[in-house]
Order: sequence, then C-alpha cells, then structure tokens
Amino acid sequence: MRPDPSHRSDSSAQTSTSRPPWLRRVAALSGATILLVGAALIACGLADKEQPPETHPASAPGSPPIEDQTQKASATGHTGQGGTEQAEEKPPRFARTLCWEELERFNDTVTLDTFRDWAAPLMAVKDPLVLEYLKGRLSELIGNDEGRAMEVLEWAREASPAEFKLLMAGLRGSQALVLPKVAAQLTSLGLDERMDLGRRAGFLDELQRMPKLEPAALERLTQFAKDPASGEAGWVTTRAIGRVMKEDFSRTGNARPYLDKLFAIATETPDEPVRYLALEMGMHADAPMDAEATERLAKILATEGSEEVRQVAAHDLSLAQDKPRALQIYAQAFAAEKDLCVRWALFRFAARAAGKDALPVMADMATADPRFQGDYHDFARLYASGVVDFDRIWFGLPSQDPHGCLDRHE
Repeated sequence: MRPDPSHRSDSSAQTSTSRPPWLRRVAALSGATILLVGAALIACGLADKEQPPETHPASAPGSPPIEDQTQKASATGHTGQGGTEQAEEKPPRFARTLCWEELERFNDTVTLDTFRDWAAPLMAVKDPLVLEYLKGRLSELIGNDEGRAMEVLEWAREASPAEFKLLMAGLRGSQALVLPKVAAQLTSLGLDERMDLGRRAGFLDELQRMPKLEPAALERLTQFAKDPASGEAGWVTTRAIGRVMKEDFSRTGNARPYLDKLFAIATETPDEPVRYLALEMGMHADAPMDAEATERLAKILATEGSEEVRQVAAHDLSLAQDKPRALQIYAQAFAAEKDLCVRWALFRFAARAAGKDALPVMADMATADPRFQGDYHDFARLYASGVVDFDRIWFGLPSQDPHGCLDRHE
C-alpha cells in the first residue's frame, strides 16, 4: 500500500532543515535507484513512527548489512521478577536511523555475490516498497551480462517461493533476459521434470517476453503444452508462444511458425482451456489466416466438442485472407450448429470477415434461425448508412448481447 501523501509531507518537513550527509550522497545514484531507495526510505520512516527508535550495533564490514538482533535478544527475555517468558517471534523491525543507513550501505556496496545473503533480512520486512527496490537493484546488478543472468537462474532452482519471485522479477527487469542463452536456459528449466510444475511454470512464463523463439525451442514447448500432464504450466507455455508470436509478427510480418504450433496445440491437447487459449492467441495477434490455417479452422468448427472453443475459432476465421471461402465456412458451420451462442458468433464474425459482402450469408442465417432476424436488420441498416468499420458497426448495434452470451467465452 502506498504511504499516505500527508505522511510524506511530514517526513519531508522533518528532514528539510537537517539533512544527514548520507542522504546527500544518494543524489549521486541513478534515477531509477533514487526513486526506489527514496520510496523504501519513506516506508522505513513510516514504520518507525509506530514504535520508539531502537539502537543496534553496527554490523562488521563484509557481513550482511542488517541483522535481526532484536529477535535474537527477545528469544531469551526475562521478567522484572527474574522469571522467563516466551517472547513472541516477530519479523525484524528497523529503527529509523538503522534502516536508512543500512539501505544506503546495501545500495552502495552490494554485489551479485552478496545479494542473496544481504537481501534476506530486507525481504523479511515484507514491505512492498523495499521489495520493489530489491527487484530494481538486482536488475541493475544483472544488467546485460549473460553469465550473471545464468547465475540468478541457478539460484532460482532451489529458492524459496518468495525469493524465487524476487529473483525472477529482477531477471525480468534486466537487459539480459532476452539474450539467446538465457532464453534457452529458461526453456530447459521450464521443461525439467525434476522440478514441480509450479516452479516450471514460473520459468516458462518469462519466455513470453522473448522477441522470438527458435524452431527447436518452439517444438519442445509445443510438445509440452500438448501434454495433458503439463497442467497450468502447459497453459502458461501456450500463452508464451502466442505472445512471442505477436511480437515477432509485428517485426517480421511472419506468424506462420507460431500459428502452426498453436493449431497443433488447439487440436491435439485434451485440455479445453489450453485449446481455447491456443486459438485465442491468434486472435490477439491479428495474424492473418492463410489457406491452410483457414481449412484448419473449418475442421475445428466441424469437430470441436466445446462450444467456447468453437466460438473463438469463429473469431479467428474472421482473419481469413480468402473472404469468400470464409463466408462459405461460416454458412456451413451455422447450418450444422445447434448452440445459440456459437451461432451468434458465426453470424457476427461473418460481418467482421467480409463486411457488407457478408449480408447475403447473414440473411440466409436469419432465415434458417428466426432468432437472428432482428440482428440481420440491425447490421443491414448500419451498412446502408455508410458505416463500413466493424468496430463502429458493433458498437452501433442496439445491444452487443442480444442472446445472453456475454457470460460465456467468445
């Protein structure tokens, strides 16, 4: 939770006339670090207002900069009568002076080798601003260094869940994330059967930020995503393939290698959410469907058992390059379809595929199913008014949910 602005004003007022020397030195830090350190220091000051300041002995050079000495001392506390009492264990708290001084010292002297040990007590505070600082500082330490990124990935193999999250966030913010060897290592870790699927999903999730996927990696990821035992990690992998496709397509204009794999996932995995997502990613990338992709969509519309998956296939078909063939497929699928919401998807996406040229097909659909008579007249009226853009047509309709299908996937 962000500190209240009034608290920030109080803190500024208290330090404006007697700024300590260390705070002046922070001005020499990089812009991003200044913001993160400043936010963390504000958090430390706010936390300190809740309790009287404590004093702690300075840590020896070379040791972790912050030690939970309060917790150690309280573990053997005594009562006023000489008896002992069990002290309640609490996470380490930092007095104002210690927190400010140690965080600055951490920032100035931490290295990648010392980061894990030195960051541990700061992580224990569980302050979101301090954690945000640690992520940014780790990203700076990794930089564009492939070796450092690989070392952080090795740490992540056995890290606790909280530390794993921090390590992956630090790597994500670094320039090294997209280097080829780092991408290859993320793939290998994500497909390592010795680790649990949750951790593997964490590695695979980072692949979505790659500018491209090499053919060998794409094939391995596809095989994993199709495996029903992959579970949530298979879903994450499918999303990663789709998002890299969108990025690569925007640069190269070629989505074919990714579409081939997404269609393979959509037709071969028994996991319905993964099938749905595999088709949905093509829709998000606005990747044009060539003749082969168009025929694969026709087969999905004819054989897929899930109504939700058929709906997203109808949406993908609107990206077909061959508009007459797409309209033919829409007409055939509508005639065979029994589900109202899938029929509504076929009806409206025919208009998205071919615009005004779809009206004859839509008229036939409305004749076959009178529930669409009103919809046909609404579309025909808007096209007759000169509107051609599908988005304007769509939002010009009296209702975007005339058949009560919004609670279902499109």
